[in-house]
Amino acid sequence: MPPDTHSVNARQQALVVLALRDPSDKCAATHALWAALPQAHIDTQATFTEPATALPGRPDAPPLLPPDQVPQRSPFTDSGLAALVHAIAHIEFNAINLALDAVWRFAGMPEAFYRDWLRVAHEEAQHFALLRELLRTLNHDYGDCAAHDGLWAMCVKTQHDVVARMALVPRTLEARGLDATPLIQAKLRKVGSPAALRAVEILDIILRDEIGHVAIGNQWYGWLCQQHGLDPLAHYRVLARTHSAPRLRPPFNDAARLAAGFSAAEMAYLLGA
Repeated sequence: MPPDTHSVNARQQALVVLALRDPSDKCAATHALWAALPQAHIDTQATFTEPATALPGRPDAPPLLPPDQVPQRSPFTDSGLAALVHAIAHIEFNAINLALDAVWRFAGMPEAFYRDWLRVAHEEAQHFALLRELLRTLNHDYGDCAAHDGLWAMCVKTQHDVVARMALVPRTLEARGLDATPLIQAKLRKVGSPAALRAVEILDIILRDEIGHVAIGNQWYGWLCQQHGLDPLAHYRVLARTHSAPRLRPPFNDAARLAAGFSAAEMAYLLGA
């Protein structure tokens, strides 16, 4: 359990939780940190030393492979469905880490920034728990299938630049989930098994919450650009090129992206206009 957040800086505690390796412990500590937040102390100016142990804390499994080496299996088999659920669970576990990292790493932001990302971490932990519960009904657990580390790799690339972090993690990599989720749900409906249909229900929850998470990224990216006198779209192009962000491909979930705060100009940019 985390220490008393009434006396400990909640941002420092986010670093402690980020370093936890056991997924159950990390989720429980994340929820406890969020529950204590209304009375918690948040020192927006404090800076912290990264621990000697590697970040983020994570279990020995799953093994992490390059994205093109992660086996692809059909969800129309029991093992393939488990692999798909595992892949989504791995994304949600990484999303907990990404949100916690934003809280401790970037000093000097408004207090609302830290509260926003702690809420995101709390909701991502809820998503992970739902998926892990479903995975166990399929006689699997988190760690049983290979995964990749693309989300955290971009986190490392942007660790010294909060503007780049907001541009390229929530509103680029995580926003890809807004586009992918309806396609995954359509495939799961074709599978039609009780487990597959439960996965569709969980993805409804995730999509609803992820619109809010991407909106938070959009909000803070826009705020940072305004503070620094940057044109959001022009600077995004610079950041995407500098950090080798993936070029996003259609189809796009226009309704979800607009709800998450993408402008018409940004949508046109995605479509290559």
